[in-house]
Amino acid sequence: MPTITTNDIKNGMALDIEGVLFEIVEFQHVKPGKGGAFVRTTLKNARNGAVVERTFRAGEKVERAMIDKREMQFLYRSGDDYVFMDNTTFDQLNVGPSSLGDASNYLVENGEAVLKMYGDEIVGIELPAAVELNIAETEPGIQGDRVSGARKPATLETGLVIQVPLFVDPNDRVKVDTRTGEYLTRA
Repeated sequence: MPTITTNDIKNGMALDIEGVLFEIVEFQHVKPGKGGAFVRTTLKNARNGAVVERTFRAGEKVERAMIDKREMQFLYRSGDDYVFMDNTTFDQLNVGPSSLGDASNYLVENGEAVLKMYGDEIVGIELPAAVELNIAETEPGIQGDRVSGARKPATLETGLVIQVPLFVDPNDRVKVDTRTGEYLTRA
């Protein structure tokens, strides 16, 4: 792995610190009036999402981790695993649900995703900002029930339950924000 100094770090860069993979959320070069300069960083553990703050001396060497982002297409579920196909090599990859986290709630067949890979390990997944999903089950809207802003629960085709407006019916197609899990609009 390439070694860089703390003077070269940038937001979003991945570091391998003592065998733990971190992504730089924020950094700040500090040069106090007395003493040597240092770099204050906020790091996010790529495997479990824990956020830590760490201070490095200016010019200290750290190991940069190379994370490969691969565009993949979700094909189907095989038991508990999700099967993805690499869009460039057409290789298929079985991914366990623990590697995907909450992203599995937004994956539909033939959907696109970007898998972040560190060697052979999947350390993250990037989804589009919004996806279109079908409503599998919800209470039908009742004529005359027109309270402004009222919501009801709806189960999506992936099994995720979200709150939708009263006018949304079963088998409607809705747009859902993948970052917050909220209903955006009917598709």
